[in-house]
Amino acid sequence: MDSLSQRQARRVALAAQGFKDPRHTAPTMRTFNRTLARTGVLQVDSVNVLQRAHYMPLFSRMGPYDTELLHRASEKSPRKLVEYWAHVQALMPVDLWPVMQHRMAEYRPKQGKWWRGVPDEVISVLLAEIADRGASTARELEHTIDAGPRRKDHWGWNWSEARKGLDFLYMVGDVAIAGRTSQFEVRYDLPERVIPADVLARPVPSVEDAERELVRRAATSLGVGTLKCLADYYRTTQAPVKKAVQQLVEEGELIPVMVEGWAKQAYLHRDAALPRKIDARALLSPFDPVVWERERTERLFDFFYRIEIYTPVEKRVHGYYVLPFLLRDEIVARVDLKADRPSGTLLVQSAWAEDGAPQDTADELAAELVSLAGWLGLDSVRVAPKGDLAPQLRF
Repeated sequence: MDSLSQRQARRVALAAQGFKDPRHTAPTMRTFNRTLARTGVLQVDSVNVLQRAHYMPLFSRMGPYDTELLHRASEKSPRKLVEYWAHVQALMPVDLWPVMQHRMAEYRPKQGKWWRGVPDEVISVLLAEIADRGASTARELEHTIDAGPRRKDHWGWNWSEARKGLDFLYMVGDVAIAGRTSQFEVRYDLPERVIPADVLARPVPSVEDAERELVRRAATSLGVGTLKCLADYYRTTQAPVKKAVQQLVEEGELIPVMVEGWAKQAYLHRDAALPRKIDARALLSPFDPVVWERERTERLFDFFYRIEIYTPVEKRVHGYYVLPFLLRDEIVARVDLKADRPSGTLLVQSAWAEDGAPQDTADELAAELVSLAGWLGLDSVRVAPKGDLAPQLRF
């Protein structure tokens, strides 16, 4: 096969992400593991207007599930997931820890992702405190650092010196994230108390082998994608991705294809399913792998999507926290959602149909909203009269 239609590529992508798999009334750890194998990583984000970002892709694929499955996988022994800068902040399979060592080494001379000038003595004190105390938050360690008042000088964040130092230690792998508190604060600990011993004992791959492994995993999760898609999944620069792709093509793991409407060369994973249909129904978080690379989303679905959280209210088109609605193999609508926990209500603040949305869009969306509300522990769904689809939603 040397070409795919847009619809074929879309179905390949959705199948690779787990949307061909059946939903279960009571997903088990086996279902969870299968779903995680599809996505590879779960982006973590602090926005909690509906549900934390890392919980949502699992719901979109499995349906209502016990979130304790994710807690067990990410915080209990034997740990299956650990947080790292894998896409951006994300939960990744713990066996990627050795693969990420080259990335950790790159961050060391840069003082982490963006911070500069965290004093060595701060780093030493923090590391010693964690070794002595065990898993700790930045707030719990701030008293050990005498750094004067905080400065608010980066993206509006007001990070203490302890927080900056811990972020550096985390980025270079001197500490690992043991979990989070109920207030979503990160708890840091020594890697040997977080990462399973057998994983820590594995040999560290060469930089070239590590980059190839990340591209291989990206290709598996994407099904089909361009160099840019493959680089974005684990946020790798395109030069090593290009080399890795060439090697994987030579080995037969990636197959060059052209996709209808795509200007650039695409690559199909040799094990990607080529389904004749996808029968999905899902609300997609703004941080879902299906939509997080917006250009790819537009090429696959003819769906223009931008998150408007950081857009001034008066300039928002669709709303604050807008989720695309996937029906079968098309994105047919979008809804601005909020979990009003005090009143036990899922608020649909606006609802919009895409051009050409099928006639059953409103009914299917309503059913999915009821399912989401139940999973979130909310008693009802209330729809505001905003958007062309809102009047059609009935509960």
